[in-house]
Amino acid sequence: MMYYDTLISILGSTIRLSIPLIFTALAGLFSERAGVFDIGLEGKMLASAFAAATVAYLTGSPWLGLLAAIGTSVAFSALHGFASITNRGNQIISGVAINFLVAGLTVVLGQAWFSQGGRTPQLGADARFGAIVLPGADAVRSVPIIGPLYANVISGNNALTYLAFVAVPLCWWILFRTRFGLRLRAVGENPGAVDTAGISVTWLRYRAVLCAGILCGFSGAYLSTAQSAAFIENMSAGKGYIALAALIFAKWKPVPVMFACLLFGFLDAFANFMQGKAVPFIGEVPVQFFQALPYVLTCILLAGFIGVAHPPKAGGVPYTKER
Repeated sequence: MMYYDTLISILGSTIRLSIPLIFTALAGLFSERAGVFDIGLEGKMLASAFAAATVAYLTGSPWLGLLAAIGTSVAFSALHGFASITNRGNQIISGVAINFLVAGLTVVLGQAWFSQGGRTPQLGADARFGAIVLPGADAVRSVPIIGPLYANVISGNNALTYLAFVAVPLCWWILFRTRFGLRLRAVGENPGAVDTAGISVTWLRYRAVLCAGILCGFSGAYLSTAQSAAFIENMSAGKGYIALAALIFAKWKPVPVMFACLLFGFLDAFANFMQGKAVPFIGEVPVQFFQALPYVLTCILLAGFIGVAHPPKAGGVPYTKER
């Protein structure tokens, strides 16, 4: 029973740590399926986390913080679209520039507004997304096996956690069962054919990039108003890059994206659990070893150990309308 309680604790942490990855990977899915590579996911997540914490602190409302996060992320997505779609600039350079810009801007604004070393003030309980207890959670808590799983893993999460898991089938439906999704996938594979059909490649790609901005807004808001209670310098900590790795690992498909993000979340949760623990026949392993596991796996996956992963054929290539 003790081992089962430990497993439940790790699974609960897995869910909580996977949510920003799921939102961010789905954001990259929309953008890259339309042929626009978005390295700037990391920067947009960080910018939206700062906006959410700032507005939630000033208004006392996490929902207004969420709206601010979405608006900020969409603004940076529009900037990326202007650079890489309208002006046909290098998409990788545009994304990296956004990451550098946001990393410095959030700290400067945080220090100028709050004088706390780039942090925002601590958020009160009313300014954060609180836990939602699902019906029957307390009643079944004592039931063996099923009770703790329902009460401590499925129940007790915040609203953004449940929205993340709703977003996965919703994104699948949009991409694979709607006209917009069909056109979006087509513009990532053969924009010339889409243009020949009389459909604006530019407008489709902008819409995909803006969808990515909305999802990144949810991710950033989760970091600062649900998982944490304030904005901290560089609190995204490379999660945007890990989400991109999960996207490649899942071969640009929504449901595999969710499972890939859960895998990364599990490794992160396992690393937290193993801090200070002794491994049989080995002894206590340095905590840095476990903390490095998600990033090592990212490098392994990106090195091509997942088989052949074919990105959209027109990905990263600015489209020039034929005369």
